[in-house]
Parts: sequence; structure tokens; C-alpha cells
Amino acid sequence: MLYGKILYPPAFGSTLKSLDKSVAEAIPGVKVVRDTLSDSREGFGREVVGIVAPDPATAGRAIAALKAEWQPGPDQPTSKDVNAWFKKTAREGASSSSLTSYEIAYIAHVPLEPRAAVAEWNGDKLTVWTGTQRPFGVRSELAGQFHIAETDVHVLMPDTGSGYGGKHDGDAALEAAILARAAGKPVKRNWTREEEMTWAYFRPGGVIEAGAKLNPDGAIAEWEFHNYNSGPSGLQTPYHVEAKTERYHQARSPLRQGSYRGLAATANHFVRESYMDELAHSIKMDPLEFRLKNARDERLRAVIQAAADKFGWKDRKKTSGHGFGIAAGFEKGGYVATCAEVAVQNGAVKVVRVAEAFECGAVVNPEHLRHQVEGAIAMGLGGALFEQIEFANGKIATNRLSRDRVPRFADMPVIESVLVDRQDLPSAGAGETPIVGIAPAVGNAIFDAVGQRIRCLPMAPKGLPQGA
Repeated sequence: MLYGKILYPPAFGSTLKSLDKSVAEAIPGVKVVRDTLSDSREGFGREVVGIVAPDPATAGRAIAALKAEWQPGPDQPTSKDVNAWFKKTAREGASSSSLTSYEIAYIAHVPLEPRAAVAEWNGDKLTVWTGTQRPFGVRSELAGQFHIAETDVHVLMPDTGSGYGGKHDGDAALEAAILARAAGKPVKRNWTREEEMTWAYFRPGGVIEAGAKLNPDGAIAEWEFHNYNSGPSGLQTPYHVEAKTERYHQARSPLRQGSYRGLAATANHFVRESYMDELAHSIKMDPLEFRLKNARDERLRAVIQAAADKFGWKDRKKTSGHGFGIAAGFEKGGYVATCAEVAVQNGAVKVVRVAEAFECGAVVNPEHLRHQVEGAIAMGLGGALFEQIEFANGKIATNRLSRDRVPRFADMPVIESVLVDRQDLPSAGAGETPIVGIAPAVGNAIFDAVGQRIRCLPMAPKGLPQGA
């Protein structure tokens, strides 16, 4: 088996003008490979330049020895001005100017194991071992790349090393197979952490706008909601509204983007439940009572009440720097409600306690389900408070773990989960929906603690904005 490396461009959209491979090819056992991808992948271009070598250290020396000249790509927005770009490039009409605007940052999946693959050819038949969430999709990609029948491609899936929606495409598998075919031997291709956080796809960023009108009794009379780029999952409000407009506006993304746990439901729930809180406060109504006032779906009401009871919402006591927030929602057949308590000191946010009620029909394995709920809360804390991809000039700045703030053990709150078991209903999935409630519950608790409404994810990457 040989080891492979890929020469990536210095910035997204750059194309190769010239390549001097003489120094690399002079290294014993090294072969330089040039090929093309059959489909034009955003950020990759069509050309593949890589090397194979007898060991990882030699592979690293050889890829560094390649001397490439690149043609810069077109100008792209940065993470600081991308939200205007989403509105500018949206394919559908804009929303009204009176709506409240929220911003959602791109974030990386940060799997425990960066993607990896081993590819081996036997004549025109291909076998690939790769950590993937979508082995049949990877098989189709490989068959299309090499113009062979899918029956001649065998994809074996060992332990995936986590994915969170980030390992659907066969990036490493395609690279390994291209290199193995050129080398005539099996090739192993392991992405580095920096490659994983640069060339993989991200959870989409976006701009989301919300607006509403209330009747004197607090019932929502009109509702308007627009999502630019982030996605349509979880777009529809679960609350009763007579007149509503809810639209997803597809826009051009400067970064590769794709599936992430919960898809866009996390972003849409953050905005909707934050804005629900704003509406409740505008009429001086308790956030719990406001939600129950507008929730006619009995399953939604049940989880809201269950979370509030477990949390002790009605008995909560306000103290300096401490705040309480609540959020609820529905997605993929499951209902969720989350209550959070936060402590804010000198702008630093600590989530102290979380109570979350989840209902996904009949509970089959309660311990496994509880782990899904708790894991989703842990993962959701990162996107809520810290995680964001920063980029400029076609380059990712947060391209390693020392620059990307993911949740740590010290960030974890006390978690109390309530499993609402509906044996009269068929079971639904539980791997995604429990993540959608934590960000808005924390945001609403921050407002309760310090009186500052944060309308962006993440909310406190380096502490709360000045003045909180």
C-alpha cells in the first residue's frame, strides 16, 4: 500500500497555470499524478494534482516539493460581508424592510476523525474502504468518475469516526481511487485536520428575517419569515397563525455547504424562538404563557409543559447576572422544548442548567434516546455560543482546532432530559431534532440576564458584544 497527498490551490476558485514536478519526482518511490474530476466540485475545480509515496513522511515531503503557479479566481465575499451577499444573490424576491434580521455563521462539522479512504483496483473493479454516512452515494460517485458500472464498485464502511452530516460525499474516496489507479497499487488517503476544516463542506450560513402582528390578547395575527441561503428545514412555524408568509430564498454560497445535524432547522428555530421571545416581551407576557397561548398542537403543548415543569419555570428566581430562557419546536416527526439557565459575568456566558423535553412517538430504547438528547445539547452549544468559520480572500482562517472554539467539558451544563413516551404513535428519528432548541433557549436566557438581544449565531464567540 502507498500513501497519497493532494495539492490543493491556495484559495477557493484558483486554477493551476503551471506545475514543476521535477524535485518531487526525484524523491525515491514518489509518483506525481494529474487527473480530472468528472464533476466540477465547488472549491476544487476540475483538475486533481497529487502524489503517491511509500510512507506518510515521504508523501509530505513530496507534496511540499511541487512548485505550482496558480491563477486567482474571482473575488469572493468575506465572513464579515457575506450576509449582504446572500441578500444580493437571492434568486427570489426580497422580504419587506420592516422585518427583524438575524445572521447565521457557517460552521464546520469537526468530526473526531478527518475523512479517510483506502482504494484498490483489480483490473476494472474498484474496492474502497472509507468512513462515510452514505456508502451507496459514494459508490455512485466513484462509478461516475471512472465510467464503470456500480456493480464493479465495492464500498466498505468501517467505523466512521463520526460525521454529523459531514461525510456524505466521497471526497477522500475519489482522491484515493484516482491515485491508486495511476499508481497501480492500493493507496491510502487521510485528510489532515486543516484539510478537513478547509475543503469539506460546511453548515450553511444565512440571513433570516422575521416579523409579526399580534392581536390585543397576544394571539399571533400575521407572521412573515424569510430564510436566505441557510435552508428550508424547520421553516414552518408550529404555532397557530391565520395569515403567514414563509419562504426560503436560495442564494449563492461562497463556500461549499451541505448537510449538518438538523440541517437548517437549527437556524430557523433559533430565529423563530428568539423572535417569539421578542414578541412576548413586547406585550409584557411571560414567554411560556405566550407560547402556550399560540400553540394549538397538543404534542407541542405537551413538551412545552413538560420542559417547564422539569425546569421549575414558574418557581424560577431572578438573581443578578442570571437569566432563564425557553424555546420549542417541531422537526422530522419529533417535538422538543428546552429551558435554559445562564450566568453572565463580564461578558462571559456560562450555561448552568438545561431541561429538555423530547417526544418522537413511542420510545423504544430510553437510554439510547436520552444519550441522543444530551449529545445534541452538547453539540448545539458550540454553534450557539462559539463556533464560526471565518474566511477572506478565498481562504479559511479558522482551519484548525486551535482557531475553532468547539464545546469543552467545562462548557457543559447540568442536563435534565424528559422523554415524553407516546406508545400510541409510531416512532420517529431522534438523532437531529433535539439540537434545535438549545440556541434559542440560551439566547432568550441571555436577554433575561442582561437585557441584550443577540441576533446572530454564534452569540458569544469571544464573550458578549460590548455593552452586555
